[in-house]
Amino acid sequence: MPAAPLTPDDLLTIPTFQGLPPETLAWLLEHGERRELPDGGTVMQPGDAAEYMIGVVQGGIQFYTVQNGSREPRFRIEAGHISGVLPYSRLRVSMGWGMASGATVLYLLHRDHFPALEQHSPELVQRLVGLMSDRARDEARAQERDEKLRALGKLSAGLAHELNNPAAAIARAAEALAERAAAKPALFAELVGHCPSPEAMQALTALAVPGESPKLTMSALACADREDELSDWLEAQGVPDGYRLAAGLMEAGLTLSELGPVATLLPPAAKPAAFAWLEGQLTTMHLIKDVQEAGGRISLLVSNVKTYSHMDRGGSFAPLEVTAGLDSTVNMLGYQLREKNIRLTRDYAPGLPRIQGQVSSLNQVWTNLLDNAIDALPPGGEITLRTRREGDFVQVIIIDNGPGIAPNVLPRIFEPFYTTKQAGEGTGLGLDIAQRIIRNHGGRLEVHSQPGHTEFCAWLPVGELVR
Repeated sequence: MPAAPLTPDDLLTIPTFQGLPPETLAWLLEHGERRELPDGGTVMQPGDAAEYMIGVVQGGIQFYTVQNGSREPRFRIEAGHISGVLPYSRLRVSMGWGMASGATVLYLLHRDHFPALEQHSPELVQRLVGLMSDRARDEARAQERDEKLRALGKLSAGLAHELNNPAAAIARAAEALAERAAAKPALFAELVGHCPSPEAMQALTALAVPGESPKLTMSALACADREDELSDWLEAQGVPDGYRLAAGLMEAGLTLSELGPVATLLPPAAKPAAFAWLEGQLTTMHLIKDVQEAGGRISLLVSNVKTYSHMDRGGSFAPLEVTAGLDSTVNMLGYQLREKNIRLTRDYAPGLPRIQGQVSSLNQVWTNLLDNAIDALPPGGEITLRTRREGDFVQVIIIDNGPGIAPNVLPRIFEPFYTTKQAGEGTGLGLDIAQRIIRNHGGRLEVHSQPGHTEFCAWLPVGELVR
């Protein structure tokens, strides 16, 4: 038995159609059609022609996007909402899946009827255009959020690597410090038990201050020779584990000319404990320095994150130095730069005035531009960051020596959703977002490219000349 046709009351369940004259509802029913789908039925799929305005009378539609070959839930519309093609929409092909959620009844109007609809009911067309504007704005916000999350994911991965190295260094140093601290009381008791003279103790403790490591000025082979020399000398002094102590003594910059006079002052039985204590003390000081440097590196990274994200200020425009944002962004992308062995050159003009801007927004621009340059470069490539004053503008220029942007791609480089990356690797919104942010700052973003030289130049108007 065929399903009953839709009635005016069915259309009035959709708020967009409410308040329309009866003759408009009759026109919609005459030119539209009813479609009924079971739960899970396909409303549309990727590649289908986008031909219909869709009003959900009953049930709902779950939309999915295709990411890396799998369907990912995107959004859902319930009864009373309108989807699909709307008047003046440029959508021609469906990009995702639409599946019925529960027993679903749809009202469909083919896009071929839109010109007649505009003649019959300008009021309804105006409502539908308003819906399309709201939908486009929501979609742009969602895509911008996705682009930020994608960039955040890459930054987080790099930051995890950056933090892991100093954190691991602290953990290793703490373990070694605990081992040496536990051994010190026994060594001290053994040393004192052999009753060395005050002169011997004074000479020994005078050496317990780390000097410059020979590794800073000597070759690896020369350092190995010195370590072997120390090891042989220690064993000749009756120190059974001289090979183990030699590396720590050498790292502290000690030589035979400094150790020899101390050895002559020590009782022979005290030498093993004395040199073991000395090596332990010097290594402890070296480990403490390692912990301090690693902790300082972590503090610097946290400071970079704070500068990058602008956590200490609101989102309003304020005077800022563009070079500070560039440097914090470079630090955040440090792992990606090192991973591809990319050489970075800073060419900052001195005495640049501040601009009025939003640090977090501009840092997103620098992230997008630098991230694209890193992706485009082969290992061993080069990026140049340049700043200049040009009239009432500050120029921020990012140059890479990669293969360049193809001439057929260059005119479309700032188009939203246009990307040359593989599916799932980019949204095609990075440069569109960057362009909009620069325009919101009263500036413009330009690109020039040829093989071996791609240059993005952001023009930002000078703000307060406060330094």
